[in-house]
Amino acid sequence: MGGEDEKMVEEREMDISLKDLSKKLEEFAKTRDWEKYHSPRNLLLAMVGEVGELSEIFQWRGEVDKGLPNWEESDKEHLGEELSDVLLYLIRLADICGIDLGDAATKKIVKNAIKYPPKGF
Repeated sequence: MGGEDEKMVEEREMDISLKDLSKKLEEFAKTRDWEKYHSPRNLLLAMVGEVGELSEIFQWRGEVDKGLPNWEESDKEHLGEELSDVLLYLIRLADICGIDLGDAATKKIVKNAIKYPPKGF
């Protein structure tokens, strides 16, 4: 295993920020000369494909309980991989579009809190 891969394995145990993930994705694309393919349109279409793969995991299962107690570990691992694919494409798309995803998400939570106040207020 080479330097970049070793570094990723070592950092797996640490909490990681969206900005850190964004930097890793940028470096990953750059070292493979993939930047030319990372247009907003291409990234969005790739992400939609991954959302489809994520949907297939839940297809035909009916409702599932929180924590997925009746799922096999291999199914949970597969779910984690597909969720990660969607997240990584979303982070890369935001980065390419010049959007600070953490800031945008925080502002959206505040906006939603105003739009949907707790009951009784």
